[in-house]
Amino acid sequence: MSERHMVRMAEQAISNKGSDVLVSLGLGSCIGLALIDESAGVAGLVHIVLPRSPDSGPGSTPSKFADTAVPGLLEAVMRAGGRNGRLRAVLCGGAHMFGTAGTNPVMQIGARNAESTLEALTRLRIPVRAKDTGGSSGRSIEVNVASGAVSVRGVGQPSKQL
Repeated sequence: MSERHMVRMAEQAISNKGSDVLVSLGLGSCIGLALIDESAGVAGLVHIVLPRSPDSGPGSTPSKFADTAVPGLLEAVMRAGGRNGRLRAVLCGGAHMFGTAGTNPVMQIGARNAESTLEALTRLRIPVRAKDTGGSSGRSIEVNVASGAVSVRGVGQPSKQL
């Protein structure tokens, strides 16, 4: 019997239990980032809300910001048995949810979230296996820990494998 672990805004979940499924629902401009080590049967998922942390001091929420969430997720996945050289990233979300924002870069939160997440992955030398970002509608992501399979479902769309 599989156990579903919900990952809400600014949260992360890590598992090395094959029957687990990590889930994040309602990703609009947010990013759902999965780090997966298929060989070790370890996966982690974080729900990133904003591109950059204003402060990483006491009381901050590292999983909320791409620049702190990616290294935090990496560390947690490695503690659970993953190995850096075998990790692959899958990310989705980063939609443009504010139609009235036009080209104002401040309001392009989804694109900025995706860009900051990809920059952090590049810095940490973690290859991207797949991504489904951008657009103008929300998504949900499910990560099957046993197989490393990732499915993404857009609003009103069928599920697809990444």
